[in-house]
Amino acid sequence: MKNNNIGQITQIVSVVVDVQFNGYVPAIYNALTVQLPRGGQIVLEVASLLGKDMVRTIAMGTTDGLKRGMEVVDTGSPISIPVGLESLGRIFNVLGEPIDNKGPVKSSRRDPIHRSAPTLVEQSNTASILETGIKVIDLISPFAKGGKVAAFGGAGTGKTVIMQELIRNIAEEHSGHSVFAGVGERTREGNDLYHEMLDSGV
Repeated sequence: MKNNNIGQITQIVSVVVDVQFNGYVPAIYNALTVQLPRGGQIVLEVASLLGKDMVRTIAMGTTDGLKRGMEVVDTGSPISIPVGLESLGRIFNVLGEPIDNKGPVKSSRRDPIHRSAPTLVEQSNTASILETGIKVIDLISPFAKGGKVAAFGGAGTGKTVIMQELIRNIAEEHSGHSVFAGVGERTREGNDLYHEMLDSGV
């Protein structure tokens, strides 16, 4: 009996990969895996449904080695990452794999990278200010707890320094946790930031 959760690659355009299934359609955000002949695997995330059992996916890595006709398996669940105290101070790639040369993460819990936003009932309806410890920010442009803040500026204007100070203050003054996501960040810059935070004790 043929497994319906197995499809075939029909088109590859950069990191966009189309996969054809037969009588089966994986859910949006599901993780699909492709085994490479040279060893290892590539993970694809379902981005859209094209109809007629075909899905369009985004490769979570280089597509070198992929070709039309290769077998694709639906894992039946989204990409998940380790969570909990064991993940503090660690660096992960988008697949939740540690890339800081500190060994595997001994966490018993993994959560999907796509989750529903908190409902209105779960959110606080009282406005309060987050004291950053940076006087000029707290005086001129205070941050509201639960709000969103953007920092704009050219290279070398101090955005990263402010962010490091915010992370330090949230950890030491508020006993909180911070998550830094490098989206489109250069590998060198991310590495420099990590070592700067280690050296500064953040």
